[in-house]
Amino acid sequence: MRDDDTIDDQYAHEGPTGRSDDTPSSVQVGVSRGTEAVPSLRTRLGSLINPLTRRPSRVALASGLACCLGVAAFAGVQALPADRLDPVAAQPALTERAQEGAASRGQARPPVTAPPTSAAAPTASPSPTATKKAKPKPKPKPKRIAPVAGLDQAQMDNAKAIVKAGRKMGVPRQALIIAVATAMQESNLYNYASGVLPESQNYPHQAIGWDHDSVGLFQQRPSSGWGEVRDLMDPEYATQAFLSALLEIPGWQNLALTDAAQAVQVSAFPWAYAQHEWRATEVVEAILA
Repeated sequence: MRDDDTIDDQYAHEGPTGRSDDTPSSVQVGVSRGTEAVPSLRTRLGSLINPLTRRPSRVALASGLACCLGVAAFAGVQALPADRLDPVAAQPALTERAQEGAASRGQARPPVTAPPTSAAAPTASPSPTATKKAKPKPKPKPKRIAPVAGLDQAQMDNAKAIVKAGRKMGVPRQALIIAVATAMQESNLYNYASGVLPESQNYPHQAIGWDHDSVGLFQQRPSSGWGEVRDLMDPEYATQAFLSALLEIPGWQNLALTDAAQAVQVSAFPWAYAQHEWRATEVVEAILA
């Protein structure tokens, strides 16, 4: 008998016609024995395989399994982020990622407001420039009136001082003209010091005279009771002294200019004042204009 006939006879009773359900024997064995189907099948297959070829199959199976595991491991390594592979190389990427996260958080985060505190906020101390007193505005310079009637600027300024002092006293216009005409005759509208009184030269003056102790615009003498030297050298005081004496003369408004001036001055040349009346009138009008 051939070996193949022996094998055919061995499995002839398990053919399709040997059982009523026509189920292959391998399946029936698995059904009847439960979990033993797999070992039985392995046993039958193993009997058909030459024992000499079992070891190479196992080696090939192990090699294939190792190859699959290596591919999977390589794919897993490739899937890891760069910062998990090399910390040093991933440092720039981590820094950039942190900066991007900080920027995005800063944009999304609402502005932070300080919580209210119970203590009052300290007031700022004023700066030194704020506490410094403002400098007073300089006084406007008095308006300079152009000279008229042949006077120079110094004479015109002195005539203006006479008119200003008379207006403080509230005297009428005629009294101002008499005062200016008298100063034209006595001092030519210059403020004189006296060579006889060296003290008078200690005060502002524009000329020096030698007519006894006469000083100032009206050549008033301290020895005659007109006042102290320092006062008579002041144009305002000298004018007020003259006008006060003029106002004491009864009916001075009805007197001629030269008579009114002479009544105050008691000059050796009483008619000399009349020659200055028209010029004095022009000067006063220019100042009062």
